[in-house]
Amino acid sequence: MIRVGVDAMGGDFAPENVILGAIEAYSNINTDALIVLVGDSEKITGVCRHYGFDSGNFVIKNATEQIGMGEHPVKAYIKKTDSSMHVGFKMLANNELDAFASAGNTGAMLTGSVYTLNPLPGIIRPCISAKMPLADGSDILILDVGFNADTKADVLYQFGIIGSIYAKTMMGIAKPRVALLNVGSEEEKGNMEVQEAYKIMKDTEEFDFVGNMEANNLFNGGIADVLVTDGFTGNVVLKQAEGMYALVSKLGVNHPFMNRFNYEFYGGTPVLGVSAAVVIGHGASTPLAIKNMILEAEQAAKNGLVGKLSQGAKIIKDE
Repeated sequence: MIRVGVDAMGGDFAPENVILGAIEAYSNINTDALIVLVGDSEKITGVCRHYGFDSGNFVIKNATEQIGMGEHPVKAYIKKTDSSMHVGFKMLANNELDAFASAGNTGAMLTGSVYTLNPLPGIIRPCISAKMPLADGSDILILDVGFNADTKADVLYQFGIIGSIYAKTMMGIAKPRVALLNVGSEEEKGNMEVQEAYKIMKDTEEFDFVGNMEANNLFNGGIADVLVTDGFTGNVVLKQAEGMYALVSKLGVNHPFMNRFNYEFYGGTPVLGVSAAVVIGHGASTPLAIKNMILEAEQAAKNGLVGKLSQGAKIIKDE
């Protein structure tokens, strides 16, 4: 039985959107999976009753506090030990859950990932990733997209290993191609850290390194399956893509490729490199986005993503 914990109180429109998304996920999740809603039990059962859904289809873990979207993430997480988010992470750390997902305060989710869980042995810094659509119909995985604003060359190299494992495990790509985001395709381009990372990556046997990729080739497809960068640059790329989708939608453009930029279909971004499966959703998540966030967490647990990343981390540690 796979137990997927969901922060019922996390997000701009919680708990209603979260519970509606969980109801949608219930109809799509595997029969050997269980959705565990963590939060105010009265509010959870009240929303279920309002929409005519039997709350008995979920396991409900009561939590009396909630971390707001505008609260200081570290202070709130440490102080509010009975918040839905803190309780969820505790359950995850105690093996009462196999995965935990939340659309709540992103900083608090990252705090919980490090404060309550542990980085996998050998991992210097965990990261978060995001999938983006390509013109050829496939997706590219970008990491880091916001966990680490500054990264050293050895950390970027580790992102290559982590991203390659994720692409194999979650995207079904047998031999993922890994590229390094840079301002030019030549080896000597970029800042010192990127240049040094290139030198390490080009000699590795742990993944298929295909060299540098410039941003103007990002969405073309056919070049790479995984794109490595620091969290500052990756977050800029991610938000630019989100802004582009919002703009074309506002302009009334309706194209299948552009529609694939809708974050609702991706659900959430996994935290990679920690000892359990964690997925962070968008604060403004709709029920559709929540549903896909839950299904992403379920697949991470079902496919044994953390175990495979642990094997990769062991290789890093032994090097």
